[in-house]
Formats: sequence, structure tokens, C-alpha cells
Amino acid sequence: MDSKINRTLILIALALIAFGVIMRLLPHPANLAPVGAIALFAGAVLPRKLAWWLPLGIMVVSDLFLGAYDGILFTWAGFLLVTLFGMTLRNQSNWLRIPFGALGASVIFFIVSNFGAWLQGGMYAHTWAGIVLCYEMALPFFRNTFAGDLIYSGLLFGVYALALKFVPQAETVQQ
Repeated sequence: MDSKINRTLILIALALIAFGVIMRLLPHPANLAPVGAIALFAGAVLPRKLAWWLPLGIMVVSDLFLGAYDGILFTWAGFLLVTLFGMTLRNQSNWLRIPFGALGASVIFFIVSNFGAWLQGGMYAHTWAGIVLCYEMALPFFRNTFAGDLIYSGLLFGVYALALKFVPQAETVQQ
């Protein structure tokens, strides 16, 4: 990969990290943030080595401002798994990858992050009933997670499709 493409990829990554951090820090409805969509997009489009760093970069920087919380590592792991899921969408250019990708990303994040909230938080008993209650109480947040993943994925993949239309050599960035 030549140095011009490397610089472009680094600028794209930094812009996505800055966007994700700003959107997490600005007031917004709970879980209606672009981190999952950025993780999905990074996994599906960007070089693998770079893709892993986007969600981690967003979370580390924004959590420095927001503070630590129960299940933080599970939240980060959830986004890394979304990146991995995005990698399964590589080479699939049909429009269905956006809504189904967003749904898959939301489900992955919901399962992993709420398992962490149940396991490490003190709100729910460490019983079967406790974990069921934890997931039940998290359902309203899932709606926002899916809405954010769908909206921001549509935006990211849409802008990318337009860029490919006007800059055909951009297709060579995946590795």
C-alpha cells in the first residue's frame, strides 16, 4: 500500500474516532451513539489491522471523560465483536448488509454488554432470574442501540458508496 493511501486511511480513522468520541460526549438518548456502526463499518471496509483500533480508540478516549463503570471491559469487548462481525460482511456489497448488519451489531452488543452489567454490577442477583431480569430491563436500550446502529451504518456505508463512485481506486484499501 502506498504512503498516500496510508495517510488517507489514518485520516479516515482519526476522523471516525473523533466523531465517535464527540457523539458519545454530547448529550444524547442512552445508547443512541455511532460506536457500533463505526465498529461494523471498520470491520467491513477498513484494513483489519486498523479496524480493531477504531472502537477501542473511541471507547478509551471517551471513557477517560465519562469515567469507569461496571462492565466496561464487556462493553469494549462487545464493540470488538461487532468489528469481527463486520469482517464477515466484507465482499458483500448488497444493500441488505446495512439493516442486517446493524441488527446483528445491536444484538451482539446487547448480549455481551448486558452480560457484563449482570456479572460485574450489583443491580441483579447472580441467578438465572437475575440475568433474565437484567436483559429484560435492558430492552428499552436495545431499541436505541438498533436505531443508532441503523442510522449511522446507513450514513457511513452510504458515504463510502458515494466515495467509491467518485474515487474508484478507494476499493483497494481493504487488507
